[in-house]
Amino acid sequence: MKKLNQWILAAWVAAALAGCGSTVKLDDVAVEDKAGQSVAGANAGTNANSGATTQANSTVKTLTPTNNANSTDMVVAGGRVVYFDYDSFAIRSEFQPVIEAHARVLKADKARKASIEGHTDERGGREYNLALGQKRAEAVRKALTLLGVADGQLEAVSFGKEKPAVQGGSDAAMEKNRRAEITVR
Repeated sequence: MKKLNQWILAAWVAAALAGCGSTVKLDDVAVEDKAGQSVAGANAGTNANSGATTQANSTVKTLTPTNNANSTDMVVAGGRVVYFDYDSFAIRSEFQPVIEAHARVLKADKARKASIEGHTDERGGREYNLALGQKRAEAVRKALTLLGVADGQLEAVSFGKEKPAVQGGSDAAMEKNRRAEITVR
């Protein structure tokens, strides 16, 4: 009887741990321009067997800053929040100036660091929202590194639905909660 109880306990623990697994892949974070061009994540264009980069994902769109104002002022004026569409971690082109302004500030002073907090709205389970928030933070981190910011200056973390910017279940409230916040220190 004792052996049977041990087997039942072991099977229950194994089933509980299997239920905690996630199929969300955080390794391939894409930065996408809604105009139709895509800048792939670091692992997206690499063949795992040969290490060769595919031709389709090898082009990177070059971004040039358009404003010559003081970069610290631009970060304050441009904001520090990047908003996302529902169930998406693709950066919309309208938030590219926010990312560019932060990249200029971070590249000008290598001692400065930035934390990127990924957030979601209240829909979805806790694990799913933590993974989606992490993908949003990683997408912004990847966009900053593509603009020349050192990876060591950046930290991406997810809060999922735990820290809403706006309370409530309206569409407007949920839209404000689907975000990544960049804090430069």
